[in-house]
Amino acid sequence: MIAEPLFLLADSAMVGHLGEIPLAGLGLASAVLQTIIGLMVFLAYSTTPAVARWLGAGDRRRAVSVGIDGLWLALGLGVVLAVAGWFATPVLAGAFGASAEVTAAASSYLGISMFGLPAMLLVFAATGLLRGLQDTRTPLYVAGFGFGANILLNLWFIYGLGLGIVGSAVGTVVAQWAMVAVYIVVIVRHARRTGAPLRPHRSGMLRGAASGGWLFLRTVSLRAAMLLAVFVATRLGSPELAAFQIAMTLFATLAFALDAFAIAAQALVGRGLGANDVVSVRAVLRRCLEWGIACGAVLGLALIAVSGVLGTLFTNATDVAQLLPPTLIILGLSVPLGGVVFVLDGVLIGAGDARYLALTGLVNVAAFVPFALAVLFRAPPGAAGLALLMAAFAFGYLGARAVTLGLRARGSAWLVTGTG
Repeated sequence: MIAEPLFLLADSAMVGHLGEIPLAGLGLASAVLQTIIGLMVFLAYSTTPAVARWLGAGDRRRAVSVGIDGLWLALGLGVVLAVAGWFATPVLAGAFGASAEVTAAASSYLGISMFGLPAMLLVFAATGLLRGLQDTRTPLYVAGFGFGANILLNLWFIYGLGLGIVGSAVGTVVAQWAMVAVYIVVIVRHARRTGAPLRPHRSGMLRGAASGGWLFLRTVSLRAAMLLAVFVATRLGSPELAAFQIAMTLFATLAFALDAFAIAAQALVGRGLGANDVVSVRAVLRRCLEWGIACGAVLGLALIAVSGVLGTLFTNATDVAQLLPPTLIILGLSVPLGGVVFVLDGVLIGAGDARYLALTGLVNVAAFVPFALAVLFRAPPGAAGLALLMAAFAFGYLGARAVTLGLRARGSAWLVTGTG
């Protein structure tokens, strides 16, 4: 789960030592890329419960076939988005109103990164298939391989070849396609073992797109909140934007680490509902919540403990590093709340309750907007303003999500059994 955030952490650490402008440019480019990739996360989140339900019903061949249809859908969407994104790069990078230097750095990184979009979407679909089959070990190995390759490639391209921020983008794209190559080998073996066809099925692809539609809308609301936060950080100033890039990359890393319990919930809830076992589904909900809160507390305390020195690991810009400690302390305090949110989100995704997630996502963003606007118009620049922005996001937005998700999980409307 933390492979992609680790890519960004590695990028942030290496690009951060190139200076404030490249790091701020990476912040803008990452916001755009994570929005595009995040909107497509339904390729994994809709595939996992669909595969798990068929597995729970005892039909492994159909489970693998459903996952392969998701791979073809991911490839098609990835190619379209990569082409459109490459042409739209100047507009996307300039939409935040940053300085000309920061915008140019963001454009350089973003344009090259578009070539990796199909790879990332294929990785989403492949991991969704394997998680649905209750195999989380293979994605761990592939992610570890990709992360290690990404660091070595980025070191070579950024410093060895002197390509700067461009080298960071090239190294990440190469690592992403290498991960795809490994996944293809693994999934072809599953298909041959079960007799599942490798060719795409139009009905299966359309069914995957339809089931992912609500998850797409749910993610739109999530990314809207994050983009609003980045927009406010941009208005605070370039040092604040660079510092916010580091803080949000750490947030993403912590979120994906805790999301491991959400993914476990997706797979286990989907399998339990496919097998008509509501008792085990309730037990999964309770146990994953316990783990999410406990691990959130541990990770939050660890972040607070190193908040005073962590900034220097990511940048040699003193003014950026000095902005970070208060913001990281606030982020650390919010991590247990994040554990609750991510687990409940995973449980409802695993149950196929995407419509509720999409509609309440709009409510959550609406709750966050007043906090963001208050920071935009009233907060001072510097460390105080950045800390207030993080508080607005970490407690205002995540708090709203905790309320809407908690209310749903307490009921039984989401406990729909069977394969459909």
